[in-house]
Amino acid sequence: MLTNIGIPGLILIIIIALIIFGPSKLPELGRAFGKTLSEFKSATRNLVHGEDEEKDKQEKKQEKLA
Repeated sequence: MLTNIGIPGLILIIIIALIIFGPSKLPELGRAFGKTLSEFKSATRNLVHGEDEEKDKQEKKQEKLA
């Protein structure tokens, strides 16, 4: 759905956001969105790498027992 927005669609979204929130609030919203996105990426990265680390720990324990 969002893959077909294009440049005119993005311009329209920006104009609507400027009208609704005003130019003073828009940078704050952008920063909040950026922080949220970076926290989400970090959390998903930690989940993926955390599972890998747990598998490595379990394999090391099995090697020590064998």
